[in-house]
Amino acid sequence: MTSTVVVGVDGCKAGWIAVRRDLDAAPSVRVFPSFAALLDALPADAAVAVDMPIGLPDVSQRGGRGPETLVRPMLGARQSSVFSIPSRAALYADISDFTTVEAWYEAHRRASEVARATSDPPRGVSIQAFGIFAKIREIDALLIARPQLRRRVFESHPEVAFCRLNGEKPMTLPKKIKGAVNPAGMEERKALLCRHGYTRAFLDQPPQTRCCRRRFPRRRSDDADCRTHCRRRGKAVSRPAACRPFGHSPGDLGVRQAASHACGMAICDEAIRNSALPATGICR
Repeated sequence: MTSTVVVGVDGCKAGWIAVRRDLDAAPSVRVFPSFAALLDALPADAAVAVDMPIGLPDVSQRGGRGPETLVRPMLGARQSSVFSIPSRAALYADISDFTTVEAWYEAHRRASEVARATSDPPRGVSIQAFGIFAKIREIDALLIARPQLRRRVFESHPEVAFCRLNGEKPMTLPKKIKGAVNPAGMEERKALLCRHGYTRAFLDQPPQTRCCRRRFPRRRSDDADCRTHCRRRGKAVSRPAACRPFGHSPGDLGVRQAASHACGMAICDEAIRNSALPATGICR
């Protein structure tokens, strides 16, 4: 059965920001306090592409998960946007609800120790990656508890989606420069989205207040900063398109890479069209 609803999702300071596109309807944007609340507000057949890693490895290899190594060459100068996720043990090394900056940094040190012990070659965890660990765990726990969701919740990477929308050509300009939003790069992406059915009014609307509300711990602007809201909207593209997964099966660009708890890994580079697509993966 083909889904008539596609949703692009990313983490934000208030929870999760989602852009929903129904068949023959204008897109809408909404913030949810949890990923479960987001899914519960959608039709049962909605296809959801989320910009968070899905499918955690027991050991992190050089270059990261197999699908990540497959899509990086597509992106040219933008390939650094596809980062390697640490092991499951590192993600779960400390799940405390931090109340001080010192506790947060201490947890980061513990996670890095575990990551180095479960990676080949040994590699720690960047502060930026550690900042989204709680979001990754939230999705991971939900997909383990509700395995039926794996057939319609997919990991997303916007730069791969933009590349496909741009005729297999990566974006020429970076989205950020030294951690700050690059207006020219954002304009390049907005123009591409407008060519695929979005309006400037939708793309230029100010971010929702709840999305930008500061939460502890304070960290530098990253992919969860809603000032990059245009990017998230790129995941719910304006027209149905076939999903081509990377790393899902031998018929795609690589063999499916197994992950613990049966959350497999694959990268799909366009919008999700069919809600019955193979289970769990990275829709990048």
